[in-house]
Amino acid sequence: MIKVALALSGGIDSSVSAFLLKKMGYYVIGIFMYNWSNNNCIWEDIRYAMLICNKLKIPFYIFDFRKEYYKKVINYMFDGYKKGITPNPDIICNEKIKFGIFLKKALELNVDYIATGHYVRKKVILKNNKKIFCLLTGKDINKDQSYFLCRINQYQLSKCLFPLGNLTKKKVRKIALKLNFYNAYKKDSQGLCFIGKVNIIDFLKKKIKKKIGNIYYISKKKKKNKNIECEYEKIYYSKIIGKHFGSYYFTIGQRKHLNIKGYKYPLFLFNKNIKKNILYVCKKNHIELYKKFLFIKNSTIHWIRKDIIKNKIKIKVNCKIRYNVNKVKALLNIFNIGIFVKFYKYQLAVTPGQFIVWYINNELIGSGII
Repeated sequence: MIKVALALSGGIDSSVSAFLLKKMGYYVIGIFMYNWSNNNCIWEDIRYAMLICNKLKIPFYIFDFRKEYYKKVINYMFDGYKKGITPNPDIICNEKIKFGIFLKKALELNVDYIATGHYVRKKVILKNNKKIFCLLTGKDINKDQSYFLCRINQYQLSKCLFPLGNLTKKKVRKIALKLNFYNAYKKDSQGLCFIGKVNIIDFLKKKIKKKIGNIYYISKKKKKNKNIECEYEKIYYSKIIGKHFGSYYFTIGQRKHLNIKGYKYPLFLFNKNIKKNILYVCKKNHIELYKKFLFIKNSTIHWIRKDIIKNKIKIKVNCKIRYNVNKVKALLNIFNIGIFVKFYKYQLAVTPGQFIVWYINNELIGSGII
């Protein structure tokens, strides 16, 4: 019998995954990853995971990854914000924890595969008599989570099963209700991976100290000044309209919590000067809030399908610059030092530190850090 170690969080998705895997004839082991000890819901999640395993009559384990999670995910997050960028800890969690040390430790239990409740699909093709594993978007477009798996590799994919890939969230919840699962009405988890919904500013204050700075509002460009290398307040007509408590805490495109009053229209953060601790804001229709070109350094690029780019210098793709946006058409110009990305249309609030991912049709082929 084929053995599968399932990452069981206590939520609906992983619980239904356990049922589906067992129904398909796999010998299933439920494993809860204990990654964050300051989450007040942790014991409730463990309880739900244990109850599901008991109901389905499958073994239950707990893997304690708290030290590894803090070192590989939380430190990555703090380091990113200190540099003035906006990191994505969820993607790093998948790369380093779920499909990294979890996979390694699960295989020590002599299982054949690991499984997760991600809404993605896996496809196997043959190319030159060699198996190639493809990562496809989930059937449920609104729940597709391929973006978060953009850093996994061929070996990791070969060892993974995704039981929910061809299902919709609505169908998954129906299954949970039909089986009378204890967590059938449980809401989807939100916020940071394994930490939950937190006030990001309060969270960052634990490691990054407050530092009062100015918020500049910029409007029309000054005709006389053609030096685009100088500060924004010298390029555009500008004025100080508020104070902030640390440029590290804020992200490009942010509108809320900027503590700006007296304006009838919303203002958006479009750039930061970390050295001078300055935030720059503008109206939504300002050109500085949009980008049509990006350069991605070679050191941050990861390919799931390297065979696709072999001997190519240009590839037409669909891109996502963050999770909750639609795919957009783009052209990748591939160089030895990195990739020059040209979007067909201007993109709103392109954020340094976030991941840009590349698709061909419904297959995710690679990613890089903005």
